[in-house]
Amino acid sequence: MSIAQSADLSAPRPLAASARWALASLSLTMLMSALGTSIANVGLPTLMHAFAASFEDVQWVVLAYLLAITTLIVSVGRLGDQFGRRRLLLTGLLLFTLASLLCAFAPTLPVLILARGAQGLGGAIMMALTLAFVGEAVPKEKTGSAMGLLGTTSAIGTALGPSLGGILIDLFGWPALFLVNVPLGLVAVLLVGRHLPADRGSSPARPGRFDLPGTLLLALTLAAYALALTLGRGHPGVLNAALLATALAGGVLFVLAESRVASPLIRLALFRNPQLSGGFASSALVTTIVMATLVVGPFYLTAAFALDAAGVGLVMSTGPIVAALTGFPAGRLVDRFGADRMGVAALVVMVVGTALLAALPAQWGIAGYVVPLLLVTGGYAAFQTANNTAVMKDVALDQRGLVSALLNLSRNLGLITGAALMGAVFALGSTLGNGSGTPASAAQSGLHLTFSCATALVVLALVVTLACRAAARRH
Repeated sequence: MSIAQSADLSAPRPLAASARWALASLSLTMLMSALGTSIANVGLPTLMHAFAASFEDVQWVVLAYLLAITTLIVSVGRLGDQFGRRRLLLTGLLLFTLASLLCAFAPTLPVLILARGAQGLGGAIMMALTLAFVGEAVPKEKTGSAMGLLGTTSAIGTALGPSLGGILIDLFGWPALFLVNVPLGLVAVLLVGRHLPADRGSSPARPGRFDLPGTLLLALTLAAYALALTLGRGHPGVLNAALLATALAGGVLFVLAESRVASPLIRLALFRNPQLSGGFASSALVTTIVMATLVVGPFYLTAAFALDAAGVGLVMSTGPIVAALTGFPAGRLVDRFGADRMGVAALVVMVVGTALLAALPAQWGIAGYVVPLLLVTGGYAAFQTANNTAVMKDVALDQRGLVSALLNLSRNLGLITGAALMGAVFALGSTLGNGSGTPASAAQSGLHLTFSCATALVVLALVVTLACRAAARRH
């Protein structure tokens, strides 16, 4: 064999046309679910006027979507494994599209909230099954690149939502926030139906084997936890404590129930796999930290530097832009150097970023905030690409929907926890640092405490990752 022929064999081969079209359909699906999460936030003031409602009522337009995804994503991932992932994904896309249409023409706020809940169910199906298809749609040696592309698409959807939503409201009114999903959904249905692999075989699990009690217990537990951390807007009370207690009791009951049924929703033995359990835990931790930049950032930038809304938006947009630009190159690096190495390297970058965020802004001003923010968000995008690849690469075919759903659930729980926990830490730090009586000094103190805690959490994620991967090698 000649040197030229050997080089040809070792060079990375481009994806086949079928794999490229499959990735296009998965990317569009990921874009729609991410857009659905972020686009409605910018419309809340407009909806308050349109329906003559309070903010507490209108916020359920956002909460209904997030709660539906959080509570149902594991169940629909398991359903996909049992009854066929492609047909369930098509069902989710159609539901998401029809619910978007109903949102646009909702005559009252309660109808809009119910429609957003239905849209969230469709979004849960889309999120749960998109990652599960990667192993079937692309060759194994291209898994990292595919995960990176999907991560980039998700970041683009999240970053695009507020700006696109503002433009649509100005031009066409608030119904356009939801109508934009209709043509996208129809295109996605056509692509998925034509280019994703067909469901294998004709022997899905019997409907009676689906764990309905476990599904209800998990949904109620997750809903109680999510509501405990979102209601009250930083002023928790007795209701929040009762919901947290309910979530704790529900979690205990769920574990007991799953250990006693023949066909559980989640086989508890799954968490004995250190690669999986470590991946879930680390994903939740780093997402908690990234959420701190989204929650704390606007308050800090306004108080410390007196930026107006446009200035705050410009600074805040740098993070999602870097995350979007990082995903695909990180995937290529994962394919080349391995998911384990890239995951650890990304966490080290995040440690440096959070430590600098705690220290630099007080000395360097806005530049001292932006540069560490780029490290945090870029490291986060690279870590999620590596972690998704590591977790999904060796999962059995009949477990891919469930594991993909658990990965998405860990991120959602990180977002919810980060919004509540890191927001409370910032408020505490601002109070402790208010001795001089200036908003800027209070904000600096709050930022320092928040990202000192964030640094500790990233170090914990790094320790968990290293320990679980060492255990996986021994196992």
